[in-house]
Amino acid sequence: MGKVVGIRFKPQGKTYDFDPGVYVLAKGDKVVVETEQGLGFGTVATTARQVSEEMLKLPLKKIHRIATQEDLDQYESVLLLEKDAFDYCEKAIGELKLEMNLFSVDASFDSSKLTFFFTADGRVDFRELVKTLVRHFRVRIELRQIGVRHQAKMCGGLGRCGRETCCTSFMSGFVPVSVKMAKVQNLSLNPTKISGLCGRLMCCLTFEHEIYKELKDGFPKLGKRVNTPSGKGKVIRHNLLKGLVSVRLEEGAEIELPADHCAPPDEPAPKIAAPAPEENDQRPSMAEEAQADQRPDRPEKKRRPRRKKKPRQTKGNQDQDQSKEDKPKQKQGNPNQKQGKGKPRRPRNKKRNRQNPDKKNTANADQPAPKNNTGGDS
Repeated sequence: MGKVVGIRFKPQGKTYDFDPGVYVLAKGDKVVVETEQGLGFGTVATTARQVSEEMLKLPLKKIHRIATQEDLDQYESVLLLEKDAFDYCEKAIGELKLEMNLFSVDASFDSSKLTFFFTADGRVDFRELVKTLVRHFRVRIELRQIGVRHQAKMCGGLGRCGRETCCTSFMSGFVPVSVKMAKVQNLSLNPTKISGLCGRLMCCLTFEHEIYKELKDGFPKLGKRVNTPSGKGKVIRHNLLKGLVSVRLEEGAEIELPADHCAPPDEPAPKIAAPAPEENDQRPSMAEEAQADQRPDRPEKKRRPRRKKKPRQTKGNQDQDQSKEDKPKQKQGNPNQKQGKGKPRRPRNKKRNRQNPDKKNTANADQPAPKNNTGGDS
């Protein structure tokens, strides 16, 4: 067993294992480590952990010291040098009219080497550019052409899923990605939906490709004719995660059934057997549950019939009842009824009819009401 600690030199860079030695480090501590190109300034990405000897990549470089204030000041001067080198290199590229895009500049901790990263569509003759940079900075110069994937890894960003890009967060290298992986996973072949920030196919297509290949082994191919319990048809769709196949029958209907229920057209369709109950299954059946819900020991309550509510007696109802009682009597002969009219005239004085329902106003039925002369002659 060996003890290692993870150190990262760039915020989105790769994590390298180092021997912590006697130092006890926490995540985020600044340290100075030994590298192949001399001393380097890095940040602790993962704390010390035990790793088996088989997993160790021997020999491990050691941590030189914990960063001091002088080391931090020197690192600030290195950052300023990288910024000045970037601006001067862009100016030189414009003067030489080179078809290249400068992306980043990396300076060593002791400022003895400058590395320029750029992207280009093809090969670029940058020998004159290197001579110009050496004359100006008087240090070792290296120009390195990188691809768009490495550029996206160094820049970082958010992917279509809303999370940080995989190449920036945890991927240490790139693997080939093809459109066939998207076809196996039944994804849309629209380039805008399966492409990443770099403009290439997304790296996450490779994560589940092997699982989808294993699931698809037992499925009939798309467009193949199969024989199902519902009849013969053609496979039009796969649902690998649920294990279902969509088949269009000869009659035109579409059905969805498990993949093992499909057989070649020359063979008979498999018979679907009802699932046998498990021996250890002690749950009651539906009939037993329904019988238990009936509760035969408990007598059922007899419901009493509802009584009809009598209508409340109001003035309007009393007048209607009174008129109903008067109508049959008016047919026998009512002195208030005029000749030539079939309906009797309704009496005007309602209070008198309520007090004496049998007595009717016959005297003043056809006479006009007397005038009120209390106010004087008009």
